[in-house]
Amino acid sequence: GSAAVLQSFLFSDSVSSGFVGRTVMEPKLYRPPPEVRGMTSLDKDAFTQTITVPALQVPTGVLNKVVKSLKKSTLQCPGVHRVVPVSEESSSFRLVLLDPQRVSSASSFSEAEAEALRSFGVSDELRQYDLKLTYDNLKTEEVLEAVLPQGQDVTSAFSRVGHIAHMNLRDHQLPYKNLIGQVIMDKNPGVTCVVNKTNMIDSTYRNFKMEVLAGEENMVAKVKENGVTYEFDFSRVYWNPRLSTEHQRVVQLVKRGDVVFDVFAGVGPFAIPAARLGAKVLANDLNPESYRWLQHNCKLNKVESKVQTFNLDGRDFIRGPLRRELPALLKGESAVHVVMNLPALALEFLDAFRGLLQPEPICDQNLPTVHCYGFSKHDDPEADVVQRASRSLGFPLENKCSVHFVRNVAPNKDMMCVRFAVPKDVLYCSESSEEPAPKKPKCEDAPDLT
Repeated sequence: GSAAVLQSFLFSDSVSSGFVGRTVMEPKLYRPPPEVRGMTSLDKDAFTQTITVPALQVPTGVLNKVVKSLKKSTLQCPGVHRVVPVSEESSSFRLVLLDPQRVSSASSFSEAEAEALRSFGVSDELRQYDLKLTYDNLKTEEVLEAVLPQGQDVTSAFSRVGHIAHMNLRDHQLPYKNLIGQVIMDKNPGVTCVVNKTNMIDSTYRNFKMEVLAGEENMVAKVKENGVTYEFDFSRVYWNPRLSTEHQRVVQLVKRGDVVFDVFAGVGPFAIPAARLGAKVLANDLNPESYRWLQHNCKLNKVESKVQTFNLDGRDFIRGPLRRELPALLKGESAVHVVMNLPALALEFLDAFRGLLQPEPICDQNLPTVHCYGFSKHDDPEADVVQRASRSLGFPLENKCSVHFVRNVAPNKDMMCVRFAVPKDVLYCSESSEEPAPKKPKCEDAPDLT
């Protein structure tokens, strides 16, 4: 009951990042045997301990009423029964186990509790009961606190991706990594593989280098997000369970009949929901593995007829398929969205829109809306990403765009999304973007072609 709720609150939250540090707890019921400190391969038996707790002998007829009245004083410990037999012979009485931190003598009961005991005819004389506590009665952080060096952070936070728990261990935890993996697996039903990210994301293909800490080496995860099922090899593609709200936010801006260009599509978390809403989607990813799983997920969700997939560099996708489709779309009614979710680099790809189309008189009612992501370590992340997007486009976006805060990635690093309509002065400026742009005249100097 409550223990399980606390457990899930502290550890299974696959959305909140950060670390569960040392929780300030009352004096502990369980004091780990000193010999478990420094253990690196898990010996569950070493955690077994017998402690003495106070108990009341209660007639079975009033048992439920007594337990209810003593709610605050009974023992609360995962997997431990509060009510135990007095002996094998006696069936007319039971023992109700009490919390030794709250009850040390009959005078520990509150007036209401003492009154309840009198009214049920239960003696307030305390007995002693020897209670055996084992590894199974301990929470994740209790096991890790007992094992890791004293005074060190106990990290038990992880992201859950299907059957995989994904941790970012700190250096001081590495000697205990296999034990930590085993404990996370034991204490979280459904987790059958625990991995640690061993270094930064490889930014070409955005996959983590991983090391299996415990469990099976099966990296093909199956995940449901916002009602859509995805399958992928977690060790070879990029997937972040903390972005589901953001995927949903952007997809909700897309209407039936719209056209979506997903420049860094990954395994499809923007492309597939948009296609399911009735949009036409062109989705691209440079990583051959992501491209393969994107195609697989389109079939899995029965939208392969609505999604065209490409395996190109982002710039080549903008200057190829997107450029080919755009002139007709600008004349049409359907809204056009360009999603660029590669926060480490996407802002630098905006220069691909410069001079994308041949100058010709156009109706500018239907300019494409870009949703471009970026990380910022700046004090004013909003101004920072707008400035960088403007520099890359060669056009001032201040007051011509909106910025959405997505999430805090690290203590001093925010993920932001800049949304704007691509200015016609950028699409039709005479300058092409084949070479680096900053040295050339800015697009706003081009004649206004409306």
